[in-house]
Amino acid sequence: MAETVVKERKILVAVDGGEESMYALSWCLSNLVSDNSRDTLVLLYAKPLRSAYSSLDGTGYLFSSDVVATMERCNNEMADCVMAKATKICQDFGEVEVETRVENGDARDVICRVAQELVPDVLVMGSHGYGLIKRAFLGSVSHHCAQNVKCPVLVVKRPKSSGNN
Repeated sequence: MAETVVKERKILVAVDGGEESMYALSWCLSNLVSDNSRDTLVLLYAKPLRSAYSSLDGTGYLFSSDVVATMERCNNEMADCVMAKATKICQDFGEVEVETRVENGDARDVICRVAQELVPDVLVMGSHGYGLIKRAFLGSVSHHCAQNVKCPVLVVKRPKSSGNN
């Protein structure tokens, strides 16, 4: 009797709470995760750093501790909300092993650093679908990661709905 080989894969999925990243997660679950593999999905959220200084007149000022604490609390609540939403999508899919990671910093740097550390079989990301001009001003996290990580990168673009043309 032939023994069935079960492949273990680690899939890193970058989530940010936007519809694009949640669509990419759902697509990943439907198209990459299979019954005859033991996949581990690592959900990664990059919590943006809030600058303590703001430069108004060149001298800058320090936010009060109350403002900083409020900003940090909001950041933490956003991270919790994003991870709860992503984890629920995974639970609704069925049996899949899920790990969550929340890291501080710019999404580009965080995703590249975690991909280097974990060495996943694939990195899955959503795409905002910015045009050339917007991408030039805002930058593209998925493009940056595709150029800088050593694992395969799958960028999933959410189809346009018929009402948004």
